[in-house]
Amino acid sequence: MDAIRKQLDVLMGANRNGDVREVNGKYYDRDVCRLYLVGLCPHELFQLTKMDMGHCSKVHSLQLRKEYEEAKAKGIDNYDRDLEDVIDRLIVECDRKISRALKRLEEDDAKAAIAISVSEVTQTPEILELSKQIKEKLKEVDKLDYEGKADSKIRALEAVEELRTKRAEKQAMLLLDAFNKDRASLPQPQTNAPALAPLPTLLPPDARTQEMINERLKKAEDLGEQGMVDEAQKALEEAEALKKLAARLDPGLDSTKYIAADVRITDQTLRVCDICGAFLSVYDSDRRLADHFGGKLHLGYMIIREKLVDLQVLVKWLAVFCREC
Repeated sequence: MDAIRKQLDVLMGANRNGDVREVNGKYYDRDVCRLYLVGLCPHELFQLTKMDMGHCSKVHSLQLRKEYEEAKAKGIDNYDRDLEDVIDRLIVECDRKISRALKRLEEDDAKAAIAISVSEVTQTPEILELSKQIKEKLKEVDKLDYEGKADSKIRALEAVEELRTKRAEKQAMLLLDAFNKDRASLPQPQTNAPALAPLPTLLPPDARTQEMINERLKKAEDLGEQGMVDEAQKALEEAEALKKLAARLDPGLDSTKYIAADVRITDQTLRVCDICGAFLSVYDSDRRLADHFGGKLHLGYMIIREKLVDLQVLVKWLAVFCREC
């Protein structure tokens, strides 16, 4: 129920039923969210993802945001630094996650850790133009929300989703092309390999291995229901590795000693998204890659990274302007 309520709040506003009291305070009151006034509250950005921070306890009001923007234009107040500090911490944490992932890949295959830069591969003029259109449309959404035009706001949000879907599909195709080239560097099967002896009949996994396979399949199912797609995919890969391992190990050996080494084989085909830190496989389909680029977690990190750049550019511009004055 909470998930449905959050989705309705995003589409129609928290006051969709007329049951939220009007804001009578001022933008500088202590109970008003300064991050929302500046234009980006992470509590809203990561709703219904594994980074969900819960409901923001402070007031979000477009009316107060308009008042703040007017005061900021007059040089009365500026809360940019508050937002910059918050999203800088989020990005530092994400970059640490990416560094750990790259180190893990490099330990197994140095080429895998440096093969693809997702942001570079997927930033073409066409993608940048779509991103610009999305930003302009989101400004229109805020304007319609402020004016109380709920139907027009919903239509504008639908247009935003169409643009995001189009951008995600194009980004997926660009990355898929890069992955196709990247796969060429992976070990290839020998074309003139000698004929192999017939494989022996495969035995089913022993009870302990089968239990571990079932645990990972259950974990993948639970993670999938929570929307944690990348973690679910990883659990499935571990289950598949265990199946293959059980089929080729002698019955008398303890399979638990070989799990880590066998699962690590899959790391040679993994790449790390340098925007959100998710693992992507060079064998992912265009549909799965599009789901990644259109996912709320990836979009959220992309938005805060762009916002941080905007804030830093603004700070530099103000510093130059002040020196000239």
